[in-house]
Formats: sequence, structure tokens, C-alpha cells
Amino acid sequence: MKKVSHIPDLKKKMVRDLEELALKYPVVALVDLTNMPSPQLQKMRQSLRKNVFIYVVKKRMIGFALKNISSEKQGIEKLYNLTQNTIPALLFTSNNPFKLFKDLKKSKTVAAAKPGQIAPKDIVIPEGPTPFAPGPIIGELGQFGIKTAVEAGKIAVKQEKIIVKEGEVIKDAVAALMGKFNMKPIEIGLNLVAAYEEGIIYDKKTLDVDETAYLNMLTSAHLDSVKLAYATGYPTPETLKLLVSKLHRESLTLSIELNITNDATIKFLLAKAEIEAGSLPQTE
Repeated sequence: MKKVSHIPDLKKKMVRDLEELALKYPVVALVDLTNMPSPQLQKMRQSLRKNVFIYVVKKRMIGFALKNISSEKQGIEKLYNLTQNTIPALLFTSNNPFKLFKDLKKSKTVAAAKPGQIAPKDIVIPEGPTPFAPGPIIGELGQFGIKTAVEAGKIAVKQEKIIVKEGEVIKDAVAALMGKFNMKPIEIGLNLVAAYEEGIIYDKKTLDVDETAYLNMLTSAHLDSVKLAYATGYPTPETLKLLVSKLHRESLTLSIELNITNDATIKFLLAKAEIEAGSLPQTE
């Protein structure tokens, strides 16, 4: 490990701790603690402690530590480049990145937005009926460019409208409007930014796999490959029985057409001969 200079002894120890953990565990993940209250973070530490070690540290310390071990874990220093606009923490685990992402996602809860928070995604007022009776709320919605109409005595939104875009600061008026719609767009939990394993950095979009869709895709691909192998006569464990059955049918058909007598064709040839005899002209 490289010597860390120009930083106090306590911070040097933190850097060394990070280096040791990053070398010990095969997976190192960067998470964002934005919007994460301290009590919830402590609960997460407790719930994950058997499989995941969480280290909250400043960006500068992360940069020192990852750079120092980059010769032993190539490419790991690139995680530091992703700490911009985050309140960072590093996670160390033996779980693969996909399982880690799934576990973190499953542990999240939702909450109403507060003024000053950053929108985690585009927040949309959906098209459709609302519980609101006609009144001042019509003008309030109009301030956001939301088109409305009165239907069955209630206000209805005629076209969905984005009221705050991903990454924008949520203003007081937007937070108040979301409260009226009982919207809870803020996810409380550890937001995984990226994970490093064996020289590869996986971003959250790569790790956010729809398991059902993925399994359906694999099943479809498998069926297509079996169909192709069968159509081309390529023997595989899945197609061998099908191909033998197909060859048997084809050989039987050909034998009957050529009047070749064997145990398999005799009954078909007798039936064929009987039909042909019945079709001959009758003589008086």
C-alpha cells in the first residue's frame, strides 16, 4: 500500500482501513446517502451486518484509498469519479453485485417529499380522476400547467404532467401539491451508484434487472435455439429424441411408398393393398 501524506493521522488510519477492506472483499460498492436519515442508516447497518460492511467516509478519503490499491485492483479508482453529487459511503461484501443491488432495493421504504430535497426521478401528476371537488385547487393545478376538467362532480386531470424533473430541487409549492395527492416519491435507503468486481464496474442501470423479464427472455431464447437445432437436424440433448422420432416417421413413410416390407410396414402395406384393390373396377 502507498503511504498517505499531507493528511492527519486519524484520517490516514481511515484510508488504511478502507484499503484493507477493499482488498479483503471481492465486491466494493459506492452508495449515496442523500435523503438517508441517521436512524434508518443505523437500522440498515444492523440488518446487513452479516453480509455487508458499511463505511461512511468523506470523498477525499475514498479517493486516496482507491488510488492506493489501484495496482492490485485495476480500475477500482474509477468509483471515486462517481462520488460527485453524492453523500458517499462504501460497501464491502462477498455477495455478487446483482444480489447486493436486489437486497438494497428490497430494503427501501418511501416517504413524502420535503422542500429542498432532490427529485430522485421525474415526478408526474397522472392523467385521470382525483378526489378533489371543484374549487381553488383548479387554479393551483393550473399554475403547474396541469389541464383539468370536472367529471362526475370531481376534478379530473386530462393529461399527465411532470411537475419536477429528476435531479431538480423540490420547491415548497411542489412538495405541497404532492402532499395533496398523497405522493411519496422519496425512497429511503442506500442508493447504490455502482459496484466493482474483478475489474468491472457495474452501474445501477445494469444491476437493476427485472428477474421475471430476464427469465422469460432466457426461456424464449432456449426455445428458439431448440427449434433451430431441430429444423437444421443438429443433435443436442434437447433435440435428439425429437430428431430420432422424425427420422423414424420419414423412413416409415418412405418404406410404405416404396412397398418395402418389414415388421414396421407390413400392416400399413396390407391396408394400402386393400384400399387399392377396392378401387379397381369390378368385373362381371
